[in-house]
Amino acid sequence: MAKKSWVERNKKKAATVKKYAERRAELRAQRDYEGLNKLPRNASPTRVVNRCNITGRRHGYFRKFSCSRLTFREMALAGLIPGVTKASW
Repeated sequence: MAKKSWVERNKKKAATVKKYAERRAELRAQRDYEGLNKLPRNASPTRVVNRCNITGRRHGYFRKFSCSRLTFREMALAGLIPGVTKASW
């Protein structure tokens, strides 16, 4: 389980990205790189980290299921993810 502060910090970054998205698009269209530099650092979408919705883990993240590999395995074995079964051959 990730620290709550990390998860909250990431949510704050996502809110900042959303807030400045339109302004960033305008500045990029005008190629005003000086204006882009004056925006907050956390307004850049690349600063937001994909995190597991359940544990907050950032490594081993599956975009399709929006959870980490560990959480995915637990949920799949419990039958909580439709269409996913354990492989056997």
